[in-house]
Amino acid sequence: MRRSAILLTLVGLVVRVLFAALEPTAQLVGDEHTWTGWALELLTPDVRFDPAASRILFYPPLYPYFLAALHGLTSSWTLVKLAQAAVSALLVPAVVRVTAHAMGERAAVAAGLMAAVYPDLVWFSAHFWSETLFLVLLWWGFERLLAAQRSGARAAALAAGLLWGLATLTRETALYFIPLAALWLGEARRELRTAAAFALAAALVILPWTWRNWVVWDALVPVSTAGGLNLWQGNARMTREEVYAEYAKVPGRVAKYRYAREKGIEAIRERQPAWLFEKLRGEMPRFWEADSLALAHIDRGAYGAVQPSLRTAAGLVFVAPYLALLLAFALGVAGVGWSRASGLLLGFLVFHNLLHVATHGFARYRLPILPVLFAFAGVALAVGRWRRLSPRRLAVAALVAGILGASVAPSLRKALPEEEAGPSS
Repeated sequence: MRRSAILLTLVGLVVRVLFAALEPTAQLVGDEHTWTGWALELLTPDVRFDPAASRILFYPPLYPYFLAALHGLTSSWTLVKLAQAAVSALLVPAVVRVTAHAMGERAAVAAGLMAAVYPDLVWFSAHFWSETLFLVLLWWGFERLLAAQRSGARAAALAAGLLWGLATLTRETALYFIPLAALWLGEARRELRTAAAFALAAALVILPWTWRNWVVWDALVPVSTAGGLNLWQGNARMTREEVYAEYAKVPGRVAKYRYAREKGIEAIRERQPAWLFEKLRGEMPRFWEADSLALAHIDRGAYGAVQPSLRTAAGLVFVAPYLALLLAFALGVAGVGWSRASGLLLGFLVFHNLLHVATHGFARYRLPILPVLFAFAGVALAVGRWRRLSPRRLAVAALVAGILGASVAPSLRKALPEEEAGPSS
């Protein structure tokens, strides 16, 4: 098992480094400007990595610090990409170890191979989005969490809490699952101290930044302020442009956060009692859409002019493996032997999905749950239990596939070329 994990990690590393070295030059798009801009600010003489001098607030701080540290050492964004590609490869052994504990070793090898070569993960490793660092921290946090549950060792629980805290300082969505993970870990009375160690370690990592926000901004902001705007734009009966225009009129960054949070809660109240059904119908197709940020970069001109045939080929490279993964996941859910570990993984998928139903969905936001899809797909691909599924389990697979299919279908219909209108009579 260890040899397989090492080999798959090397495969992931080689694929990522080659892609970072050979990818055509791409302009920065969207939030890449924000991440790199904050990183460069941290390197200025006025800041020099000082949290009190930095203006970071809208997003969590760890990824800008990560980029700033690498750029300070290398003075080259190309070398930063190569270093980030190496960090990204560390996701592979985490996926192998988590899947081995939850699903068995054969499924773990299949899941590790998927993590090593999955196109979206390879592409993100060479671009400046926080998901790459977030996934590595989050899934090694899961690995230590499972190790703590298996052994009862407080050292493993402390390491899990440390990693979950760092993941939260990379993307705030991890914060909301920490209490649930602690409850899962402390299910048995003998594990309460282990769960407490996990929660305490996570809190000790996060609270210093919360205190910094209190001192610098004179406001209680646990991690960042982006959640308020996400809640508002995901629930308002307004276009995204209208929300942003109204948001921009509010003076002050903390005031913007409070205003957006209040408007988001108000919008949810106004949409009751049909809110949940409306959001499921609207956000599930966005969260599970057959799309990729890599394709969005092509469409936004980050690579310059791209031939239609190359755009079609890129679409197949990113979308075809995704659709196959969803089908294998549905079969894996039906065929898996359930345990506390596999239940935790599926619970995280459902939680993360619902979190983005409550706010808003987008293909990039599902990256944190890809290892869950890999783990369950590994059951179907490597263990082969789907060949011996009972009618009851086949019905479960059909139900899961039906939900995912209904969520993916709208984006597939949009991707189809429009039929040319025939000549008028």
